[in-house]
Amino acid sequence: MLISRKYIWIVAALMLAAAIILWSMGRPLICTCGYVKLWEGGVNSAGNSQHIADWYTPSHMIHGAIFYGLTHLLLRWKQAGPRPIGIVPYGDLALGVRLVLAAAIELAWELVENSPAVIDRYRQATLAVGYSGDSVLNSMADCGWMLLGFYAAYRLPWRWTLAIALAFELLTLWVIRDNLTLNIVMLLHPIDAIRVWQAGV
Repeated sequence: MLISRKYIWIVAALMLAAAIILWSMGRPLICTCGYVKLWEGGVNSAGNSQHIADWYTPSHMIHGAIFYGLTHLLLRWKQAGPRPIGIVPYGDLALGVRLVLAAAIELAWELVENSPAVIDRYRQATLAVGYSGDSVLNSMADCGWMLLGFYAAYRLPWRWTLAIALAFELLTLWVIRDNLTLNIVMLLHPIDAIRVWQAGV
């Protein structure tokens, strides 16, 4: 991956800053159960959104693929025309800037997602009645999974990236009746029919 170490360090610094902010917001460092799990399979369990990976991990990997695609489109310049000083299309700097931008967006969302207003919104608009926010560990892991999705999108042909993203969406839809698409829909504009279906009624 053509990214110099300084951009990796910038991402690490952003993650550390976000972790400190989340902790200052009252988020627990790890699950209040007192231990760390690699995988938490219970969607409605107290451990959901508290450990390293869960059924919402695929959504964060899709975030990475989306951020890779969007920054690819937004940070392109024609070879013949002028370009911002220091930005080299498809080169070290452009890819590094894109990675930092993706991390910044993901971490900003983690901060917003764990604000009291959004936590209450999740409780009211979705089935996450008992949702109390993420642990700091889970938020940092979510960013890590996003970075993995970004890297996968960089390495794979776009058709493969799209196919994997769709497979993730269908898998989580089938297993937990939720996915990134429904999460966005229910957060922005709740639909009673979807809520009833997700509840298995």
